[in-house]
Amino acid sequence: MPSDNPFDHNDIDDVIHGRLRLGIMAYLTSVSPAVFGELKEKVGATDGNLSTHLRKLEEAGYVRIEKRFVGKRPQTRVFLTDEGRAGWLAWLGRMQSLMRAAE
Repeated sequence: MPSDNPFDHNDIDDVIHGRLRLGIMAYLTSVSPAVFGELKEKVGATDGNLSTHLRKLEEAGYVRIEKRFVGKRPQTRVFLTDEGRAGWLAWLGRMQSLMRAAE
């Protein structure tokens, strides 16, 4: 349950709040699914770094990873889940509350 204290930072979702994960979530809210290579380019990550952060988002239920073949080439697609969208909106709400309180 969110705090009534507008400066309380304890209910900020740490899974989303990490810099790279924040970029991933922001991009996926406008483009879902995103192909791994496209996402990597948009957020400026390496393969390994992006994979690590996607795994954390997947474990939280925020993204779903789908691996398939397009022709003979493997393709990884990343989908934002309903839970991920709800988490993103909650994170945005918390940030907006902090900004309003600081005005």
